[in-house]
Amino acid sequence: MSVAALSEVEVDYASRGRALGPFSLAVGEGEIVALVGPSGCGKSTALRLLAGLEQPSRGEVRRTPGRGETSVVFQAPTLAPWLSARANAALPLELAGVARGEARQRADAALARVGLSGAETARPAQLSGGMAMRVSLARALATEPRLLLLDEPFAALDEITRRALADDVLGLWAQSRPAIVFVTHNVEEAVYMAGRVVVMTRGPGRTAGEARVAGPLPRPAGFRTTEAFRDTVEAVSGLLGQGMAA
Repeated sequence: MSVAALSEVEVDYASRGRALGPFSLAVGEGEIVALVGPSGCGKSTALRLLAGLEQPSRGEVRRTPGRGETSVVFQAPTLAPWLSARANAALPLELAGVARGEARQRADAALARVGLSGAETARPAQLSGGMAMRVSLARALATEPRLLLLDEPFAALDEITRRALADDVLGLWAQSRPAIVFVTHNVEEAVYMAGRVVVMTRGPGRTAGEARVAGPLPRPAGFRTTEAFRDTVEAVSGLLGQGMAA
């Protein structure tokens, strides 16, 4: 069963013409899908369509999750600087009408899930980049979404932190199994985190091809060194090259 789907969607902007499409994508229950493609191909536009933040010029968007069941994590943590980590994580719950006490309890639980127990009262300025991104993830997870959308959430982080957070996201996924769609420019990151990698052509983005990733999720230690991982990275890189030439 699909949690969300894009069917032959196209997005046109008055300022720059066609930005996406025609492009189709179906995301199953509990599936992790990565979108990779050249800069400007429309990956983030596709994510906004799935989030309901934008409407297509043509085509159809189908979303099964109801109100509050979709969460989005952007490239920047987008935390309110005047609020504590706890208050930032609780914000979507409070805006949805959850009583403040319950919202703060659920926020604390979400912060604990991302390894931030003890940092509940810290303000964003007191957090490292990786910690701020963990708060952003906690805020998304606090609503217990059926669909989690990640728009290059690790792009501004160093490689060690990126890898740690990739494992953290997969560990969190294993607990509640939301469907995840994430955008990345990093082919190895896409293959490591996803069960399926969809490669897009240069803009306006269409589907260049896709690759399924063999192996268990979350990934076992040493997965990046396996032949299956390296072969899939090469296959995705090849599709990306074809997409650049399309």
